Amino acid sequence: MSEHATPTPATTPSSRPAKAGVLHVAGKVLAVVAGLVLAGVVSVLIGVSLALAIAYPNLPDTASLTDYRPKLPLRVFSADGVLMGEFGEEKRTFMPIGQIPKTMRDAVLAIEDANFYRHSGVDYRGMLRAGLAQFSEAKSQGASTITMQLARNFYLSTEKTFTRKIYEILLAFKIESQLTKDQILEVYMNQIFLGRRAYGFASASEVYFGKSLKDISIAEAAMLAGLPKAPSAYNPIANPQRATIRQRYIVERMLDNGFITQQQRDDALAQELKYSTANDFQVRGEYLAELARQLVFAQYGEETYTRGLQVQLTINSEDQNAAYRALRRGLLDFERRQVYRGPEGSITLPAQAAALDAKVAEALADYPDNDELRAAVVLEASPSKVVAMLASGEKITITGAGLRPVASGLSENATSKVQIRRGAVVRATRNAKGEYTLTQVPEVEGAFVSMDPRTGAIRALVGGFDFAKSKFNHVTQAWRQPGSSFKPFIYSAALEKGFTSATIVNDAPLFFDAGQTGSQPWEPKNYDGTFAGPMSLRTALAKSKNMVSIRVLQSTGPEFAQSWIGRFGFDVERHPPFLTMALGAGSVTPLQMASGYSVFANGGHWVAPILISRVLDDRGQVLMQARAPQLDERNRAIDARNAFVMGTLMQEVTRSGTAARAQGTLKRPDLYGKTGTTNDSMDAWFAGYQPSLVAVVWIGYDTPRKLGSNETGGGLALPVWVEYMQHALKRAPVAEPVPPEGLIDQGHGEWVYDEFSAGRGISQVGMEDPAQAVPPTPTVEERSSILDLFRSPR
Repeated sequence: MSEHATPTPATTPSSRPAKAGVLHVAGKVLAVVAGLVLAGVVSVLIGVSLALAIAYPNLPDTASLTDYRPKLPLRVFSADGVLMGEFGEEKRTFMPIGQIPKTMRDAVLAIEDANFYRHSGVDYRGMLRAGLAQFSEAKSQGASTITMQLARNFYLSTEKTFTRKIYEILLAFKIESQLTKDQILEVYMNQIFLGRRAYGFASASEVYFGKSLKDISIAEAAMLAGLPKAPSAYNPIANPQRATIRQRYIVERMLDNGFITQQQRDDALAQELKYSTANDFQVRGEYLAELARQLVFAQYGEETYTRGLQVQLTINSEDQNAAYRALRRGLLDFERRQVYRGPEGSITLPAQAAALDAKVAEALADYPDNDELRAAVVLEASPSKVVAMLASGEKITITGAGLRPVASGLSENATSKVQIRRGAVVRATRNAKGEYTLTQVPEVEGAFVSMDPRTGAIRALVGGFDFAKSKFNHVTQAWRQPGSSFKPFIYSAALEKGFTSATIVNDAPLFFDAGQTGSQPWEPKNYDGTFAGPMSLRTALAKSKNMVSIRVLQSTGPEFAQSWIGRFGFDVERHPPFLTMALGAGSVTPLQMASGYSVFANGGHWVAPILISRVLDDRGQVLMQARAPQLDERNRAIDARNAFVMGTLMQEVTRSGTAARAQGTLKRPDLYGKTGTTNDSMDAWFAGYQPSLVAVVWIGYDTPRKLGSNETGGGLALPVWVEYMQHALKRAPVAEPVPPEGLIDQGHGEWVYDEFSAGRGISQVGMEDPAQAVPPTPTVEERSSILDLFRSPR
């Protein structure tokens, strides 16, 4: 080294002692710090260990997981397996892990816990991130594994605290020690809430896509997998943009984790998803489903809504929809003949065309479509043309015949309440040709029920026009006068007293004074106000002659007839033993009428109506199985001969009488029935059958009032029955019953009881004293006091 060279600080004699001192002190400090840290860590570990030792035994019992029994709703199915109704707070369809598609499992794992099958319940890297997050401004504690999420969802609160996280970890360990990975994933995928009342991915698939989980695509699975993080925020229907961003991210995660190929990733991102927004079931059976719910609840109580009971009805879904459509069509056709009551509401429309669509959509949210009855807002109106906008934004134009039902609302003289003008909320229906007609929601109600007379199995039931408007089930709850549709039961009683189908009865006027009625004078009439004189019982029933029915009941005896109708399942106390019973002045429900007519259809046996064929638990075990009755002497209600003869009488009604439209339209002879119209046309009925199927139709107002002077059972109820039977009987062969033993054929289809043949029966009634049958013509004042309550000819 040159003497002029300058030594470096590290090698100078004066710096060497200073550096050594610094290092010595630093070493001591580090030793102290290390000791403190070590002591602290040991203390923390000891403290944590003690905490864990104390906390672990106090963890919640996990039996609810090891014996997982989710709250499953009551589900109601048709006989052919179509879902008709669901009842319960939670929509859930339990699906075993082996049946959950791999695509769905992979999507969930990709976004929630890609290491699920490799960790023991806790993702330590994730936990480190969560721990560090406690000391940052962002308090998010993500990285919870599926097992930890399960522990939290079942047993812990949602608060984000260190204590809760410790319990979450401990519970995760405990769960992992008691369940397999597949069991954990199974519970998670069936339990998690996914929005729109859907719990579990199987239910969510139905709710969001309207399809079974086994049928979903990768893109759809990714969309569902994005829901657990925040079901409302990532609801693809309510928030499509946000949901799509997350879905695309999940697809990328599936690719990154090797769950899908590059091509599958590209296809998934290109797929346009279509969502299910309909709330309706495939079958319009709301009244049926509610009736089934009531019956099941009576048996199982509150467990009805959580046990996952599956109820199978006797209903055929196609028959049910046919009944629904037929009744709706009949009521809407009637409504088109009524006076227009005016728009349902009115809104102020903006002048700017750009704002019109949004304003209409907002306004019609308060007027939802009623199936085929579409709500619309009028944009322009004149007596010859109306232009309106639907909730979808579609503009429709109505002209000509489509305006007739609302013509009074388009008249220059229309009152403000009735007038159709710009901004009015109206209803429109569309026919098969695509043409619209303006109409209104019916005020009139109706009921339809059909059943198999051999087993009592109900095949279709429609309790009213619209379940959303009124949940009152007119099939089972409406007690109404049956009018002339009740006459067959009176005639049936008469057969036991010696009447025959050929018995001649006088159709002549009758008058009963107050002494005879016990109250007020009564002068019954026929529907058309005329009298045809002597006629056979067969002709009288076919033409629905009231005077004949009254004379038949007089001869038979009201007390005997009252007792007799009890054989058909009627409440006899609702049918006082007065002559008015001949005209259907008592009270019945449509279901009772169906049961009663079934006795005629099945050869004389009464069978109880059956709606539920069986009830299963959530595992498919049968809890209840209905048994079809055996038609034998144990349930015989009337003589087989009586049922057969009454069938021939009611067959004449559908051939040449007030229900001739039945055979005329359906082109088959094996149809039997009777029309019914009560006083002032307040109730319209048709009850009839083919040997394999009974059906009853009722139409009327909830608060009884006139349907109209020209409205009858043959004109209102019969078309509904015929339309339904066109569908229900299309595969049924013609089946006319064979005459039972003990009947004598007197020619021309007149069958008589053996004991009443050869003149031993009643040959004529009301012919012996014509003068008594034609009383003096009452004055106008007298007529005003005469009871005219039972005009029920048709």
